[in-house]
Amino acid sequence: MLTDEEVAVLVARSLRGDGRAYGRLIDAYQRVLFNVALRMVGNREDAKDVTQTVFIKAFENLSTFDSRRPFFSWIYRIMINESLNHLSRSKRLVPLDEGMPSLEKGPDASADDREVSEIIQRALMELSTDYREVIILRHFAQFSHHEMSEALDIPEKTVKSRLHSARQILGDILVKRGLGAT
Repeated sequence: MLTDEEVAVLVARSLRGDGRAYGRLIDAYQRVLFNVALRMVGNREDAKDVTQTVFIKAFENLSTFDSRRPFFSWIYRIMINESLNHLSRSKRLVPLDEGMPSLEKGPDASADDREVSEIIQRALMELSTDYREVIILRHFAQFSHHEMSEALDIPEKTVKSRLHSARQILGDILVKRGLGAT
């Protein structure tokens, strides 16, 4: 991630029409936003589309960015909104890409892994958006509680409480589906 000062410089340059500066912002945040979008929408191609749309919308609205706030929180909120818009437009739950082969495992192990990934993805999609966000940020994007607090614009205590509840609910769903301890 970029420092706040680096972001401020890149945003200012982008606003003056410097495409390379905006490209650096994209490079810095594309991977984490794609991974979060993938977990939100459940499909690799859709996540690519959502991520691309987020960067277009962010560029179009770059002048509204408040440099006193973290850039990631701002662009993350755009990504969440776009993911939710996508889900409401598509009205479907799609499992993770089943076509991703495992190079180190045999066909049976790959099929088992895909099945587990599909079960987890479906369980994630059953969570409310608030709960899904904290699970994704913590366990898939590897964010600290503090980073999650900034990205979601909620107190750190709320993050911890929401994460605790989300884990319990997700665990219950997974147990009902035959994953985890009973």
